[in-house]
Amino acid sequence: MPAIMKLYNRFLTIAPQLSPALLLIVRLWMARVFFLSGMVKISDMANTIALFRDEYQVPFVPPIFAAYSATLFELVCPALLVLGLAARLATLPLIAMTAVIQFTYDQNIQHVYWAMLLAVLLTQGAGKWSADAWVVSRR
Repeated sequence: MPAIMKLYNRFLTIAPQLSPALLLIVRLWMARVFFLSGMVKISDMANTIALFRDEYQVPFVPPIFAAYSATLFELVCPALLVLGLAARLATLPLIAMTAVIQFTYDQNIQHVYWAMLLAVLLTQGAGKWSADAWVVSRR
């Protein structure tokens, strides 16, 4: 039993050092998901607007505004996540979009995973390997 405790204690000293890498992976993963979606939208805005008007039907938001704002958020927020710049702020529209997709259009377990990963970034921040950490270290 002491060998297991020793191994576990060693793990506990190493585990926090993995946090920056894990947060970077989460940032890059979520950035990729949303950026690729934004690229599809911007490649044919007429079709994107038609989808928001006819298919997605986001409640309380005019289709043209919804199409352009979703495209904007899906291109800008991922760039911020990759840089780790204002990462917590960048997660907010992505969480909102994920919730809207999940509850109004397509119920998919994958959206729950996205929301959880974005919630990690919202609560933990971008991590040591980010522009946010660099800015804080310069103050």
